Amino acid sequence: MNLRGLFALAAPQSVGGQAVIEGVMMRAKDTLAIAIRKADGEIVTEVRPWFSLSIHPWLKKPFLRGFPILMETMVNGIKALNYSAVQAAEDDDDDTELTSWHLILTMVLALGAALGLFVVLPHFLSVGMEYLGLAGDVDSLSFHIWDGIIKMVVFVGYILAISYIPDIKRVFQYHGAEHKVIWTWEEGKELSPVSTRLYSRLHPRCGTAFLLFVLVISILLYAVLVPYLLTFYSPEYFVFKHLYIVGLKLFLMIPVSNIAYEMIKFSGKYSKSMLCKIMCWPGMMMQMLTTKEPDDSQIEVAIAALECAVNTKES
Repeated sequence: MNLRGLFALAAPQSVGGQAVIEGVMMRAKDTLAIAIRKADGEIVTEVRPWFSLSIHPWLKKPFLRGFPILMETMVNGIKALNYSAVQAAEDDDDDTELTSWHLILTMVLALGAALGLFVVLPHFLSVGMEYLGLAGDVDSLSFHIWDGIIKMVVFVGYILAISYIPDIKRVFQYHGAEHKVIWTWEEGKELSPVSTRLYSRLHPRCGTAFLLFVLVISILLYAVLVPYLLTFYSPEYFVFKHLYIVGLKLFLMIPVSNIAYEMIKFSGKYSKSMLCKIMCWPGMMMQMLTTKEPDDSQIEVAIAALECAVNTKES
């Protein structure tokens, strides 16, 4: 799952994007555009309204908007991926796109898999470290240090593992093309492969950086809040206690995502300051894994998506 569409604060007009199968999705304000390179070389584009959950004013306020934006980005991202899969397979049957129920099921499965991999699994592996005598109880700092280390290892290991899949390598190339085109747009330069290829494939507002912020904030927040909350209520039985704690951690992902969103907004807005460069550095380094240098044909697809997003008449 890619969250870059959340965070672009471009000077001429706010844009963001996401790599999909053989293509790129770009968002500008309330519009998203998907451009796909078909097997015959043709670039097809689709312009759609951006699905939004932030319909109430209080859901747009700082430190409250992050989680709703995360959810709506998942919806739009899954729809874009489904559309790209259909187009890349040269399937013209509209019924092959996800229905509302399929979309809900896909979201639930995707969110469940992510939480299971990065919240539940590290917790119970840390329990294993406690059993081996290498960590204290869940209210100790050593338990949460192990929890954090395991989260980071799982995160990096997961990215490394999928990077060896040929189709994912191509998605990572489109990811790089997306970043290069956004850089070109933000600098006010001509949108062409010649000018775009000079820019970096790394971008401070990438969703990879957001995920890294989420992991770091969750590690810090869990280390402080979980022991504190256990002073109010702590189940007596071992299994119930840890299931209760995992439930707390899952609920705390809401404030974690809200805080991470504000951090990515801040670091993007003041990306030239030393503080923000330091904040962005780990995420930029992670992008060395999640982006690859694109070729000119992939850059052309990213340009087509951006041009459609910022000017729907071109679609």
